[in-house]
Order: sequence, then structure tokens, then C-alpha cells
Amino acid sequence: MPGYKGHLTGRLIFWGLCLAGLFGFGIYQPDPITALVLLLIVLLGALFPDTDTDSKGQNLFYGCLVILDLALMIKGKFKWAAILGFCALLPAIGHHRGWTHTWWAMLIIPLPIIILPMMFYKLSLPDVLPFYLAAVFGYLSHLVLDRKF
Repeated sequence: MPGYKGHLTGRLIFWGLCLAGLFGFGIYQPDPITALVLLLIVLLGALFPDTDTDSKGQNLFYGCLVILDLALMIKGKFKWAAILGFCALLPAIGHHRGWTHTWWAMLIIPLPIIILPMMFYKLSLPDVLPFYLAAVFGYLSHLVLDRKF
């Protein structure tokens, strides 16, 4: 069972290979800023299952969210800040290695990434799907490294 560094390293390797394959085959070619945002989502997704316990991964996860939430508020993006805040509360409703370490949580927890932007900003599914998939793949890497599959 790797710590937060193992989860981040494993995730970076997998994401790099995945993005290189998608880019190389011309399936998905995000601009550099979008690629960076997707990478951040992947890394946060890889840390998310361990946010239900006091750990370095939890501190890193919430530290990133505080900075991102503050930046969104400063920019006047209050709906995005609210979406982020809502998602950040979810781990508090369980115990360690409980529901956050299940395959169904891997698919359900990132759903606000699709649903809320489509509701608030009328974005289409193709616009938000890469961000959802980035969160799911980050989450999946955590579960695989923890041998939950």
C-alpha cells in the first residue's frame, strides 16, 4: 500500500503514457493549459480516496483545494468555487478505507465534474468528459495501487 508519493508517482507515469497515446493517435489534443488542468485533476483524483484520514496526502489535497478555491473566488467564479467546496466535503461522511475505496465511488464521486458545469454553465458532455475521465483515472490508479481490484 503506497503512500501519497507512490500514488502521485504511479499516477504521473500512467497519465503521461495515456496522454501521449491519445495525443499521438490524434484522439485528443488539449491545449497546454487544459493539459495542465487535467494533470491537476488526475493528481487530486489519485489522492482523494485517502482524504478521509489524517495524512500527508490529505494535507496536500486540501492545500491544493484551498489555493484553487481562493483563486476562483478572487476571479469571481463563485459557482466554480461552490462546486469545488461541495466536492471537498464528501470524504467527511465516511471512515478510512470505507466507501472512498470502492469502485462505485470511483465513478460516482467525480460526477459533479460533469453534472454541475452542465447545469450551471450549459456546457455539453464532450466539453466536460475529459475532466471527469481524468478524475476517474486518477481515482482508479489509487485503487489499483492499493490492490482494491
